[in-house]
Amino acid sequence: MTPRQPVSCRTAILAAATAVAIALSAAPAASEALLLVEADSGKVLHADQATTPWYPASITKIMTTYVALRAVKEGRMTLESLLRVSRDAAAAPPTKMGFPPGTTLTLDNAIKMLMVKSANDIAITVAEGVGRSVEGFSDLMNANARRLGMTQSNFVNPHGLPAEQQITSARDMAILARTVLHEFPEYNYYWSLPGVRLGKRIYRNHNNLMGRYEGTDGMKTGFICASGFNVVATATRNGKRLIAVVLGSPSPGVRAVKAAQLFELGFQVRPLSWLTPGLGQVGALAPTNVDPPNLRETMCGKHRRRPPSEEAENDQLAEVAADSPYAVFLSTLRGSRTASAGPLLQDVRLGDPVRVYLGPANAPIDHAPAEARARGKTKTKTVKKKPSEPKATADTGSKAPGGPTLAHSSTSTPVTTDAPRAPEAKKKAAKKTPRKDAKRGAKKDTKKDVRKEATAKANTKAKAGTAKKSSTAKKSDTAAAAKQ
Repeated sequence: MTPRQPVSCRTAILAAATAVAIALSAAPAASEALLLVEADSGKVLHADQATTPWYPASITKIMTTYVALRAVKEGRMTLESLLRVSRDAAAAPPTKMGFPPGTTLTLDNAIKMLMVKSANDIAITVAEGVGRSVEGFSDLMNANARRLGMTQSNFVNPHGLPAEQQITSARDMAILARTVLHEFPEYNYYWSLPGVRLGKRIYRNHNNLMGRYEGTDGMKTGFICASGFNVVATATRNGKRLIAVVLGSPSPGVRAVKAAQLFELGFQVRPLSWLTPGLGQVGALAPTNVDPPNLRETMCGKHRRRPPSEEAENDQLAEVAADSPYAVFLSTLRGSRTASAGPLLQDVRLGDPVRVYLGPANAPIDHAPAEARARGKTKTKTVKKKPSEPKATADTGSKAPGGPTLAHSSTSTPVTTDAPRAPEAKKKAAKKTPRKDAKRGAKKDTKKDVRKEATAKANTKAKAGTAKKSSTAKKSDTAAAAKQ
């Protein structure tokens, strides 16, 4: 008889809590879609409405990035290829970077902004650069979806903003996530960037699992009113990698907890798992022939005290009722001090943001002021540095073999470097010094001459006075003698 493996008290509690929360979440029909898959094998560990059609929102950008990386792999682009922001891209609704038309940036920097800021203007810029137009790029997205077996997906734009024909499912997004991980392991860093820095401005990753749930290593969030809060997330522990897909959560906080619950379910030790019937492979899940649910009224209706917007990705604990079954789990988002048994999600431990820049690779200028001008928030001011002050030099970062500057090199942004000008400045200063000394000497000589002239005049006056007195005295003596 095989001895039973010990199961920790914490694991048992988490398993029970997870089962209760997932059961509660399934109560309203088509309110959420949940899926948990093993990344290596494609084995389904949990599925709830996994094949219900859904509006993808910004998780669309996983496909956008995949198509761009395919273009690099096929030699049609490089990560240093220069993209140009068009008028259509600049006019995209938020969330966006806000660059003016004509701004240029590399594909590498565009992907970083796309994954962290979820910038819609950059999504259009990538689409126009790779596919020559949004329509042409959408055709590439759909061609790749069909090739991968994403039978429930259709794309009409590269950003995921509301469109009736922009549809996917949890099943299809899990298939895409597996493909990206297996086909482009050298680009895994794109999915796990903690943030990006453009000039002095920092943009943080919207994925609340990053730095909070142990083992989380990437993917993408999304939100529009019609879809709710979506996420495709990956986590790895002890060599086991899982993919969790959550669609339709009521807030970013609930979305993060749901994904963490799914991961706990997949990582826990289950001695009797062989008794549980398998759910098969993710690609074998049968599609559901229904219309995608529209959560607009629920998510953004007038009854909401504070309806979310595209920028609501930054709000970790938005709009969760105190009596919600998720409230106990959301409390763990605030750190370990609120959970005696150990929190499901820890305090944020994100790394340093990765530098991005505008212009070509190794551009000599940091274009952060251009962003400020585009937003109209501040005027560009030029600050002149003294020649003697050393200026920053460009850091080219480390590169993967044949690949881009690695995101975790922390400084892929070229910085203006004027160090070679310092010797010239010293020469100029040296030339100016004799002139200054000559001027000072001339001034001293002039002062001496003035003093000499003044002394000479004084002496002349004194002599004249003495002579006058002498003449007067002689006259007086002559007159006196005559009288006598």
